[in-house]
Amino acid sequence: MTHSVSGTEGICRRTLLAGAGGAALALSLGIVPLHSALAADSVPMDELMKPGELSELALGPADAKVVVVEYASMTCGHCARFHTTVFPELKEKYIDTNKIRFVMREFPLDNLAAAASMLARCSGDDKAFAMINVLFDRHADWAYVKSNPVPALMDIAKQAGFTQESFEACLKDNDLLEKIKRGRERAASVFGVTSTPTFFINGTKLTGGNSLEDFSKIIDPILNAG
Repeated sequence: MTHSVSGTEGICRRTLLAGAGGAALALSLGIVPLHSALAADSVPMDELMKPGELSELALGPADAKVVVVEYASMTCGHCARFHTTVFPELKEKYIDTNKIRFVMREFPLDNLAAAASMLARCSGDDKAFAMINVLFDRHADWAYVKSNPVPALMDIAKQAGFTQESFEACLKDNDLLEKIKRGRERAASVFGVTSTPTFFINGTKLTGGNSLEDFSKIIDPILNAG
């Protein structure tokens, strides 16, 4: 299963987080229509791998025979499940052995997901995956709470070296937010992404990715080809 968004649903203009002392951390994402391309089983690799405005969050060799691109939302429960159960197996079998390159791209389905993605980016490219892993590991602490999620996010951020000041500055970084939004819009309009997690394996679309076997069915034939 996946989390999806279509039409004008999803990210809307509102104040997202209330910081310490009542200071507002406003993420004004606006209503973002997702005019998705027609669903396709594959997309051209040269188009998929065109450099974006943000540096790629990637693991594995740049010249790997297989490239797996994930579009994920940080508040997506299925994304969290993938990263806590399937991804460690994928990493051990394919990434750590230099057989594939894994790229994670932001596709926030709501403001809170955008905030979490911004924190991962602000932690630094070399620490972003570690931050993402912690955020998914502690999903229950912040992603679904009915109360203010800021204390849990701040606690996670402090572990990554943030101060209160750098935490608030990150979530007010409109330039970063706009780049994340534009990446999300391109994924929807060019590649037809409407749900998370969505994966592309050398351009072949895989929605869900519920087990290592789902990936191996596509990856292994490519690796074993002459």
